[in-house]
Amino acid sequence: MKKLALLALTTTALLSSGCVYRIPHQNDPLATPAYNGRERLQRIDRNWAYEGQQAQDDWDHFWLLRPAGRLTTWNVR
Repeated sequence: MKKLALLALTTTALLSSGCVYRIPHQNDPLATPAYNGRERLQRIDRNWAYEGQQAQDDWDHFWLLRPAGRLTTWNVR
């Protein structure tokens, strides 16, 4: 009986939180409250591209492929 009550309480807490309830993008499984799925994937791609560029800078720095300097060659805004 205790397990059933705990399960009911947990289910109620999850369903009443903002994690499950999505009005703006109901048919978009990748949506978050702030962004739709397409915008979210664009942000992820942009971050992965930036991380890849920084990894390339680190690799070049490790192998001394560029002259000494603290600036990146990538266009960072």
